[in-house]
Amino acid sequence: MPSRFRRVLSSSVGTKLLMGLTGAALFVYMLLHLAGNALILAGEDVFNEYSHMLISNPLILPIELGLLAVFLLHVYKAVTMWMSNRAARPVGYLKKELAGHTSRKSLSSSTMIGSGLFILGFVVIHVKQFKFGTFYQVTDSTVRDLYQTEIEVFQNPFWVTVYVLATLLVGLHLRHGFASAFQSLGLDHPLYTRRLTALGVLFALLIGVGLAVIPVWVYFRY
Repeated sequence: MPSRFRRVLSSSVGTKLLMGLTGAALFVYMLLHLAGNALILAGEDVFNEYSHMLISNPLILPIELGLLAVFLLHVYKAVTMWMSNRAARPVGYLKKELAGHTSRKSLSSSTMIGSGLFILGFVVIHVKQFKFGTFYQVTDSTVRDLYQTEIEVFQNPFWVTVYVLATLLVGLHLRHGFASAFQSLGLDHPLYTRRLTALGVLFALLIGVGLAVIPVWVYFRY
């Protein structure tokens, strides 16, 4: 039974199913991540209280490990699916063009593997700078001053530029990934394909632009 289960998950259908499930989970996480990070606009006390609530939660470690597993599984399945597609067509197209309004092909869908690998590298940098970055402490408190860490990073125009480009690329990745997840999970239908695509664009703009605004706001605010 376990071997049959593994064979199913390793098949093209199983791969698409896992891509859809992990992609949907990561999409929900990005919405929550945006909401949490946007609290920096509310000021130092609110942002540090929120970050301390997360850090001090006893469930944070298993949640982070689960999120890491989902993220790595998504990356692994994306790479193996891309390699499988490349093997099936060893000779690429001489010229790539959009197939018109009935096609889902777009800049976003055509760059998924490239944008995904870039995001993977960016996530490593992001975690190193904030989770394991400079540890400041709120005066007369045991609470970590993550607000100060964020100001320190985003006072550097180089990192502001990197984060803006990276978060906009996240939005580009999500623009195709949103509708694609519904298709992979078999929840797609021609009657509302265009609506899903439009909704994907809306969420991509919300997350990509929303996250990009934060480093720019911090840079000019301080």
